Amino acid sequence: MSHTRPATPGDHHAIVERVQSWWGDSRTPEEARELSLLLPRLFLQHFARTSLVVEDESGIRAFLVGFHSADVPDEAYIHFVGVDPRYRGTGAARELYGRFFAHAAAAGRRTVRAITSPANTGSIAFHRAMGFEVEPGDREVDGVAVHGDYDGPGQHRVCFRRRLGPA
Repeated sequence: MSHTRPATPGDHHAIVERVQSWWGDSRTPEEARELSLLLPRLFLQHFARTSLVVEDESGIRAFLVGFHSADVPDEAYIHFVGVDPRYRGTGAARELYGRFFAHAAAAGRRTVRAITSPANTGSIAFHRAMGFEVEPGDREVDGVAVHGDYDGPGQHRVCFRRRLGPA
C-alpha cells in the first residue's frame, strides 16, 4: 500500500536514480543523466515542504518537485514530476497535483504554472486534463502554442497556467 508524504532532502539521491531509470526507456543513458541534472539537491533543501513523494514498500514510486514563487506572491510552480512506469495509470500523478493545488491554495496562491517540451505530448495532454490552460506563445508546434527559445536557443517550451479557487 502506498502513501504520500512531503519530500525530504534525504530523498534526493533516490529521486535522481529514479529519473535516470524511469526515463531510460525513452532516452539514452546520457540523456537520462542530463534530465536528472534538472533536480539539483537545492530543490529538496529549500522546497521539500512543497514537494511530495509517493512511496510503498519498494520505495519511491512517484514524486512532484514544486514550490511557491518568492517573487510572485500568488503563484506556485510545478518543476518536475515523475512516476514509475509500472505505477502509471494508478492516479498517482493526479493525486500529487491535487495535493500540490490544495497546499498552494491554502498558502494563498491563486495560480500554478508548469512547462513541458512541445514533443512531450503525454505531458501536454495530462496538464490539459488537470485543468491547465496552454498560454499563448510566439509559435505553434503540432497545433500547440509554444514559447520559442524559452530555456535557451532551441529549447522551446509549452507554458501552462492553472487558476486555483479560493482556499
